[in-house]
Amino acid sequence: MSQETADEAGRAAGSGRSARALDEVDRRILDELVRDGRTSVRTLAERIHISRTNAYARVERLVRDGVITGFHAHVAPEAAGLGTSAYMALTIEQNTWREVSAELARVRYVEHVALLSGEHDVLALVRAPDNAALRDVVLDRVQRIAGVLSTRSWLVFEEFGGTQSPWR
Repeated sequence: MSQETADEAGRAAGSGRSARALDEVDRRILDELVRDGRTSVRTLAERIHISRTNAYARVERLVRDGVITGFHAHVAPEAAGLGTSAYMALTIEQNTWREVSAELARVRYVEHVALLSGEHDVLALVRAPDNAALRDVVLDRVQRIAGVLSTRSWLVFEEFGGTQSPWR
């Protein structure tokens, strides 16, 4: 790949630069941090068999390069009082994605939003305490956002994380 092509790919992704390839040590660091984001640099270095200085520098680089976007706890929605989950597909007016996404970011209980190609324009994951709260999200908040033409919802009966993701 030429430098111009690499630079264009990086800009297309929004970073203004191309992504650096991850080596085996970087992947092992990511595996360990996904397994336990509270792992100390000392423990990380011991598990991967590298120096603490190297481990610290690599984690800092992975954060700086946007590979690691944060450290957080994984919360079980039902145990946290969010017993109703649904996927909601939205059809929106052409060229309203920025405004619609900004409004969706402010809607309580919307956990994840993605711009799509295909039949629907947007897919959102909603986790609410109950069906009444879900109804309020869909009918009182989302359907009233300027630019939203229609919504379609699917209740989630059961879910699990995929086991084949490189970092899950």
